Amino acid sequence: MSADNCGGNVSVPLRNLLNSIQCIRDRVRDGESNDSDGAFNLSNFWDTLNQAVKAVSQEATKLSLAFSQPPLPSQQDGEKLAESTLKSVLSLSTVYYWLPKSQGVSLRRQVRDATVEVLEGVLQLVEVILSSPLQSLSHDQLTSTGSVWSACDHFAQLPQDNKAAVLIVLSNQVGVVKDAIEEIEQALSEAQDPFVDVLDDDQEPRGNQDTYWSEHDRRVIGPCQGLMKASAACLRKMTSAVRANGDVTTSQHLAQLDDLADITKDMSPGVDDLALCLYPPMDYSGVEENVSKLAALLKKVLEIIRSSHVCGESQLTWVQFLHGAVDHNLQKAKDLIQQDS
Repeated sequence: MSADNCGGNVSVPLRNLLNSIQCIRDRVRDGESNDSDGAFNLSNFWDTLNQAVKAVSQEATKLSLAFSQPPLPSQQDGEKLAESTLKSVLSLSTVYYWLPKSQGVSLRRQVRDATVEVLEGVLQLVEVILSSPLQSLSHDQLTSTGSVWSACDHFAQLPQDNKAAVLIVLSNQVGVVKDAIEEIEQALSEAQDPFVDVLDDDQEPRGNQDTYWSEHDRRVIGPCQGLMKASAACLRKMTSAVRANGDVTTSQHLAQLDDLADITKDMSPGVDDLALCLYPPMDYSGVEENVSKLAALLKKVLEIIRSSHVCGESQLTWVQFLHGAVDHNLQKAKDLIQQDS
C-alpha cells in the first residue's frame, strides 16, 4: 500500500503539498527579486537563509521518517506534516527573494539555482512517498531524502558575495577550455596516416583523407591552437585580476563583475566549436568561420577587462599582449587557409 492508495486519505495533504511546492519552485526559478534601494545587510541575509535551509532539511527528514514504515500517519497528522513542510519551503523562498539583484546578478543566480535544487529535492521526495509501497523505507525514498540533504548542504559552499560568485564562473570556464585544449593535443599526438607504414620511401603522402590530418591540416591547426591557448591564458589572467582587484562596494563595480562573468560564458562554447571543426576531415571554411568568431569574442572580452575596475597597470600589459596574440594567430590561420584555396 502506498500513501496514494491509503483509505485514510493521507494522500490529499501530500498532493496539495506537491502542487504548492511546484508553484513555489516555478516562481523562484522564473521570477525576479523585489529590488531594494535601501541598505541591505548581506551577513544577516546569509544567517537567515542558512536557518531556513536547515529547517527545510529537518522537515524533509520528519516527513520521510513518518512514511518510512506502517502504520501510515492519520490524515490529521499528515496535514500537520504537510503544513510544517510547506511552511519551511515558503520561508526559504521568501528569504531568497530578499536578495536583490543590486548585490550582483551572478551571486543571485547561484543562490537561485541552489534554492531551486532544494525545492526540486523536496518535490521528488513527496512524489516518491506518494508512489512507493509502504512496507519499509524504500531505496527511492532513501535516495530522495539524501538528495534533499545534499542540496541543503550545498548552501555552505555558496559564494558569499558577487566577487566570489564571479570567480566560480571563471573557474568553471577555465576547466572546460583546458579540457578542450588537452583533447585536441592528445588527438594530434596519436593521429597519423594509418597507411604510413606501408608507403615506400619514395612515395608521397597520400593527401588529406577522412581519418587523419594532412601536413597542411596540421599547419592550419597550429594558430588555431594558439588562439585556444590565448583564451585559456585570458581566463587565468582575468581570474587573478578579479581575485586581486574585484570590488563589490559600488553598484558600478558589481555590474562590471557581472559583465565579465556573462561574456566569459561564451568562451568555452567558442573554443569547443573551433576544436570540433579541427577534426578530420577538416572543412577549412568552417575553421575560418570559427577562428574568426573566437578571435572577435576574445577581443571583446579583452576590451571589457580593459575598461573595468579590475584592470590596473600590471593587468594592462597582458591585456595588450593577448590582444596582439589574437591578431597574430587569426591572421596566420587565415593565410594558411587561403593557401589551400
